Amino acid sequence: MTQRVVWVTGSGSGMGRASALRLARRGFAVALSGRRAEALETVRDEIAAAGGSAIAVPLDVTDSAAVREAHERIRAELGAVTDVVASAGLNAPNRGWADLTPESFEAIVGTNLTGCLNIAHAVLPGMRERGGGTVVFVSSFAGWRFGAMSGVAYGASKTAVGNLAESLNDEENVNGIRACHLCPGDVDSEFLAMRPHVPDAEARSHMMTADNVADAVEFVVMSPPEVCINELVVTPVKRGVSRA
Repeated sequence: MTQRVVWVTGSGSGMGRASALRLARRGFAVALSGRRAEALETVRDEIAAAGGSAIAVPLDVTDSAAVREAHERIRAELGAVTDVVASAGLNAPNRGWADLTPESFEAIVGTNLTGCLNIAHAVLPGMRERGGGTVVFVSSFAGWRFGAMSGVAYGASKTAVGNLAESLNDEENVNGIRACHLCPGDVDSEFLAMRPHVPDAEARSHMMTADNVADAVEFVVMSPPEVCINELVVTPVKRGVSRA
């Protein structure tokens, strides 16, 4: 069997980084994408130090032409992309209707939704040709159930990612391609800095870790090819006073 090649966006930190490291340990060659070149290079070096194979491909996922160019580079250096983990995400502290601007809405939707579309659109022709592939859209609990704190743009974009995954499965399962709408609840990561009120250490202690999400990504990607995990919701165990 030829080595599988996974393209992970948002892989400079958080859930994307954890997923990239996990799949590298499983023997995948990893293409690391994100806006911050230095962060990607750090992850690349960490994978290489552990004996894995990875390249850093800095990228703004909202730029469809840049996505296509990045895909061609990955194919040339690592081989055909067999799997995708679309983990790039964006939100803003000023996220309610009173503070929202059309420009901030466009930026958030562009990263969270259009970015997913751009990556999937780039890899699908090759996956069809090979007769298989896995696309994991790392979404949010806010993409599964409405969350008042997530914000207008974030909630709308993540909800739409669920439809993106469903439509991909509807049309592409026949070609052996499967997509998962992965919806994590609260995760202790750098992304929390985008909240209006950044959680303290006590609140973070009750959240999932990025590695917990990587567990879910690994489960989806390593599932048998005849299995399609359409949607997967993972949340922290609720702590507090028992209702019994």
